[in-house]
Formats: sequence, structure tokens, C-alpha cells
Amino acid sequence: MANIGFKDVRKSFGAVEVIKGVDMDIRSGEFMVFVGPSGCGKSTLLRLISGLEDITSGDLLFDGERINDLAPSRRGVAMVFQSYALYPHMNAFHNMAFGMQLSKLGREEISKRVQAAARMLHIEGLLDRLPRQLSGGQRQRVAIGRAIVRDPRVFLFDEPLSNLDAALRVSTRIEIARLHNELDDTTMIYVTHDQVEAMTLADRICVLRDGAVEQVGTPLDLYNNPRSLFVAGFIGSPRMNFLTGGYAQPFGCATIGVRAEHIEIALEGMWCGRVIHSENLGSDTYVYVDMEADEPVIIRRPGTAAFAPGATVNFSPMPGEFHRFDEMGTPLPRQ
Repeated sequence: MANIGFKDVRKSFGAVEVIKGVDMDIRSGEFMVFVGPSGCGKSTLLRLISGLEDITSGDLLFDGERINDLAPSRRGVAMVFQSYALYPHMNAFHNMAFGMQLSKLGREEISKRVQAAARMLHIEGLLDRLPRQLSGGQRQRVAIGRAIVRDPRVFLFDEPLSNLDAALRVSTRIEIARLHNELDDTTMIYVTHDQVEAMTLADRICVLRDGAVEQVGTPLDLYNNPRSLFVAGFIGSPRMNFLTGGYAQPFGCATIGVRAEHIEIALEGMWCGRVIHSENLGSDTYVYVDMEADEPVIIRRPGTAAFAPGATVNFSPMPGEFHRFDEMGTPLPRQ
């Protein structure tokens, strides 16, 4: 296990400061997910942990020990990349074994570790295949297996599912969740843009913004109790609806935020708008309503429902199921 601590960690590339004083602890055995918009520093933070980038200032600690100057090979870290990074001329077995061969591990121990990882990832029958003979999901499993055989203290995943199609993303996500349960003594840190991956995999989520930590908490804590307008708008799919001006004034705030599932359509509603689009997904219907605000309001209805474009609908936020923010984007007490 490894408890990872950041103490005012900063990273600059020339005059540009990319990581701006991160203070955070990642617990031993935890599955931590980094999320945030492009360019917020997620992957850079991952590279600082791995040792692929040098820290400009501050301290990075593993179990209380400062490791800023420790070589990547001595950190006990294994990284799984978005691009798989497999050797095209080596079969799956040798791709997984190559790092151990460089470390002069015995042939029997190498075979034992590769076979154990292959069983865990259900790729025992694929070990003699070259990467070009594998599907995207199978290649990603080989890349994960290559990390497992190193028996690392820390797993780092840099958007590992982004190159997979929708069905493979789901199945591989389940495999990673199962892997976390089986390797419960290994700390895992995962970078993603995908809300579903973050909400379903994480023990805790770290939301990053412009190189700084905006909020850290469990998925449901961030979803239900965002500490800023930014987090409220970033966590959740579809994003939270925000209304300002005259729509927010009756609630005593600068901005009212309400999620799509917390809006009720009724004959007499607080608000009124015109349907511009609806999406039937089978299990749910999303209705997009223009009420001459900054953006259309999204309403989620369970099951299938028919809403004709141009139709007028009345709707209201459910009592107590909305968020209030002041002019600075700071949450106000719930009503």
C-alpha cells in the first residue's frame, strides 16, 4: 500500500505554472479519480506521481517519505496509458513479461506472474497473439496486465478507456472495478473526462480547475453537495441547470441550480417554456426547454414520453431539491 501526500506541489513549464499549489492526501488502497476540463492539470499531476515530470516546488510523499528525487523505477508505480503502448513485434505474453525480463527476474517467476495476471483479466487464451491480432479491449487488458505483473504499490490510469467503443468501455470499466476489489492493497489513481467512469469507479473524486484542487469527496458528496458553482456544473451528466437574474431572485440568490431529475412538469408550474428538442433513451426522456434564459433547461422524465417541438410546458424545481449560489459562485444554505 501507499499513502500519497501532496504538500504545496507546483509544476511550471517555463513561465507557465500548470500545477498551482496542490495539497491533498490519497489514502492507501483508495481508488482516486481526477476529473476536470482539458488543460486543468490532471495528466500532469499523474506524471508527477510517476516521476515522468519533475516537481518545481513542494513535496510529494509516499507513506510520509519525500520522493521528489526518487527515480521512477524505484517508486513502485505502474502506469496504464490511453494508447496502450504495446510493442507491436511482441506477443501479449512478452509484452507483459518484458519489464520483468529487464529486471532479471527468473523465468519461472515471470511465467507465474504473467499467467496469474492473464487469469485475472480473462486473457489466458490470447497470450500468443500480437497486438494487431487483438481488439482494442483486449489490448487494454494486456496493458493492464503488464502493470499488474510488476506488483506495484500504485496504479496510475491515464484515460485508459477513451479509445474504446461504448460497449467495450462498459465491460473494461467493470474489469477495472473488479481489479480494484481484488487488489485492495494497491492505491489506484485514474484520470478521465467521463462522468460515468468517475462516478462508478471512484472511492473519492478530485475535481481540478486551472491547476488547483476545487473539491475532493465521494462521488455522491460532490453530486449532492458541491462547494462551488464550478463543481456543481462539472459533476453530473447532463450538467446541472443554472438560472440567474429574475429566475433566481425569488430564491434569494444570484444563481439557482437544479438537476434535470429534480424538475417536475405540471399544469401550473413556477416556470414556463417552449420545447425545442426531446431525446427518448428508453429508460429516460430528456426534454430541452427554451425559457429565454442563458441556456435551455434540461428536464429528465422517467421512461418514454412524447413532447412535440414548440409545445409549451410548465415546470418547477422539486421542494428542497435545488442549490443556491451567491455572486461569487459560493453555495448558500439549502432551503
